[in-house]
Amino acid sequence: MGSRRTLVGGSGPVVGTVHGELVHACAQFGGEVVVRDRGESGARSSYDLVLRVAVAGDSGGIGPGHGGVGDLGGPADVGELGAEGFVIERADETTFVTAIGQRGLLYGLFHVIRLGENAFRGTRAREAHRPSTALRMLDHWDNVAVHPVMGQVERGYAGGSLFWENGRARQHSERVRAYARLLAACGINAVSVNNVNVHETEAHLLTDRIAEVAEIAETLRPYGIRTHLSVTFAAPIVLGGLTTADPLDETVCGWWAQAVREVYSVIPDFGGFVVKADSEGQPGPFTYGRSHADGANMLAAALAPHGGTVHWRAFVYDHHQDWRDRSTDRARAAYDHFAPLDGKFADNAVLQVKHGPMDFQVREPVSPVLGALPRTRVAVEVQATQEYTGQQRHACWLGPMWSEALRFRPDGEQHPSVGDLALGGLVAVANVGDDPFWTGHPLAQANLYTFGRLAWQPAADPHRVLDEWIALTFPSASERLAAGLRAVLHGSWRTYERYTAPLGVGFMVQPGHHYGPSVDGYEYSPWGTYHFADRDGIGVDRSAATGTGYTAQYARPWAELYESAASCPDELLLFFHHVPYGHVLSSGKTVVQHIYDTHFEGVEEAEEARRVWAGLADLVEPAWHARVAERYEEQVRGAREWRDQVNSYFLRKSGIPDARGRTIY
Repeated sequence: MGSRRTLVGGSGPVVGTVHGELVHACAQFGGEVVVRDRGESGARSSYDLVLRVAVAGDSGGIGPGHGGVGDLGGPADVGELGAEGFVIERADETTFVTAIGQRGLLYGLFHVIRLGENAFRGTRAREAHRPSTALRMLDHWDNVAVHPVMGQVERGYAGGSLFWENGRARQHSERVRAYARLLAACGINAVSVNNVNVHETEAHLLTDRIAEVAEIAETLRPYGIRTHLSVTFAAPIVLGGLTTADPLDETVCGWWAQAVREVYSVIPDFGGFVVKADSEGQPGPFTYGRSHADGANMLAAALAPHGGTVHWRAFVYDHHQDWRDRSTDRARAAYDHFAPLDGKFADNAVLQVKHGPMDFQVREPVSPVLGALPRTRVAVEVQATQEYTGQQRHACWLGPMWSEALRFRPDGEQHPSVGDLALGGLVAVANVGDDPFWTGHPLAQANLYTFGRLAWQPAADPHRVLDEWIALTFPSASERLAAGLRAVLHGSWRTYERYTAPLGVGFMVQPGHHYGPSVDGYEYSPWGTYHFADRDGIGVDRSAATGTGYTAQYARPWAELYESAASCPDELLLFFHHVPYGHVLSSGKTVVQHIYDTHFEGVEEAEEARRVWAGLADLVEPAWHARVAERYEEQVRGAREWRDQVNSYFLRKSGIPDARGRTIY
């Protein structure tokens, strides 16, 4: 904050965090911080920065014109900010940040940091900032004890858990505190601290080990972050010794009500539960002939008296399919299960829906569920951890993919976007661990930051968000470094798509760990069939006329657009249609030539990114540069492997050679 004088007005634990942040900055850069509670006056002209929690009728003499809240446009205007919004303005050589909630003041401070010196130049008209989504959450798939198959963190590519070590909550919380600070700077306000696939050890966090969760909550709380917990639907059996978990059984309901009361007795601001039920072997209400609304509402009823929420995941499908049965379509499952239940969920039950209908593939259409439940609170779930996009060994900035999904308008251009419809919040599977660089691949930090900023404002330009991340991560960056980072990250998602799965086809990965190419890896699997490649063509017929009927789950105009191979966007063609290898795309290329060309192009782009990064060695801290350089070596190796395996497969399957005469192994 330079050598500036700052006044902090207000009181409370999060205001204390704001004060602590400023004191730390002054210790590094010089300056002074003064704290005054509400109602105390101060000489406005003597401060460079004033951060203030105000209340209606409060006029403490520290706002522009000394008029308190009224000068901000009246109490009603400020009230619209909610607990997390803030107003920033600059007049008479003083920058003012005013909020009516403590968290709003914290977010206002981080906004000033993003602005840097621009926050203290000239005058600034009043700007009101408020989050578009009330809940902005990270789901950690962290296991308390190391799992024999999934390790410490399921689908985790950044080391062990931040929260758990040797089967217990970590005793030293400085790393968790630093993480809370990072999340608050991104705009994230909720964290679920354990795996949605709840193993027996994790199940006990709900009851006899809730004190460990309380320790984590205590560390996150000063940064405005509420703690959530994944629970097993079978908890009354596993933990309570009951013979049933039937959601309509009064004894079961009573067990949950008592368990929740005990949770809130030690974590008063507990956020609620995350539940994966009837999915991939997890228990759920189907066991008892009940609906998912029955299951979610039982938990919602237990949480409601305490202000808690249940996040019920819509990731429910048959994972024991017969690959020969082309009428079974995993993409249809969430809509088929949940669309008939619209309007039947409790007000504090949120249906958490993946942004695509499958499983975080590099390219999917937006899930039709997101436009089919107007009477249900829906949260949109994305995956920051790069399970299918390079596992944080490949640079793959996902901001453009998420932005496309959030801007999608399920009912057409004149209707709300997915970001508008996400009244239950935005959720990401976390990509952070105990790795020294936090995310394994240092450039994967950009995905965490981008998620938080898009969750705050889904309509934001992701490329501007990336520029923010660059400026904050490298505050002294030269334009050459900034340009180099943009060059390697801006198009990295499409680069990854080019050398992996083409035209909307998914799951061409090694089964189990999902890293590296295996074109038929899941093709004859009970988990689903994904490309149906034969000697004549490729793709899944999901049309209403001749296929699985999936296209009919969309509203117009999307149902009509996707129904025909002639109008379907090229990038999704093989997701929706089975076409001959000679089918001509809008580019004028055939499908098989597109596959050949993009896979060669993707490798060239990965090689170019490696070259650009190597040229930045004199501008980046050596350990940072070395880790990224090592990851680029693996990315180029992996891209070549993808190119060779995919192109060779389709050359042999189709019998059609590359028109450019390149060697295909």
